[in-house]
Amino acid sequence: MAKKNEATVEQKLRELYNLQLIDSRIDEIRNVRGELPLEVQDLEDEVAGLNARIGKLNVHLEELQGNISDRKNLIEEAKALISKYTEQQKNVRNNREFNSLSKEIEFQELEIQLAEKHIKEFKAQIEQQKQVIDQSKQKLSDREEHLKHKKSELEEILKETEKEENALLKLSNDYSAKIEDRLIKAYKRIRESVRNGLAVVPIERGASKGSFFTIPPQVQVEIASRKKIITDEHSGRILVDAALAEEQAEEMQKTFSKVK
Repeated sequence: MAKKNEATVEQKLRELYNLQLIDSRIDEIRNVRGELPLEVQDLEDEVAGLNARIGKLNVHLEELQGNISDRKNLIEEAKALISKYTEQQKNVRNNREFNSLSKEIEFQELEIQLAEKHIKEFKAQIEQQKQVIDQSKQKLSDREEHLKHKKSELEEILKETEKEENALLKLSNDYSAKIEDRLIKAYKRIRESVRNGLAVVPIERGASKGSFFTIPPQVQVEIASRKKIITDEHSGRILVDAALAEEQAEEMQKTFSKVK
């Protein structure tokens, strides 16, 4: 084969269309995976988030239980003081000392009431917290099961297509190396700018494939002559005639069957 800079226009068109067929096949394989890798990533992020949330909820639960323990200790201390002050009242010398101890007892009784109120509030928070933890654990279990299923599904698809995709990627690189830099840059630029990745398309029913804009007969004749590279004025795609496209599709189909 002639060097890429010495290739005829027809050879360049054939190589470009071959490259398009290879890249389109790679696109098809990736479309089979679709949004699955993103779904797996989203589920992994959600599972990690739920684990972190459950961890924080458990820490808060421990704090609440610690608060209850502190209040119970405070109650025991208050009871001990009440017992102490009550015993002291038996040995007071005057009413002033008796009243002073009575106020201390009253204060400790209020401390006990406040601590019991707090314990009741903490217990209610604990019950609510436990419900949230149980719900989060159930949600986590559901998401982990769903993630396991999606990972299995993705692994199966990758197993079926990875070998072919890698072979096609190598083939794409090989064909790109045969084409002059100017055309490769144009081809890649067009592929990136169009939704379906078609940078090189054949003429179908008087219009470029996928387009409703009719190509003038004179331009169609020029395309069929394969003497110059012509682009669609509406989409910017490189155009090839239907016969050339059919010939290269048959040729590349044989190549594809070998890489599966």
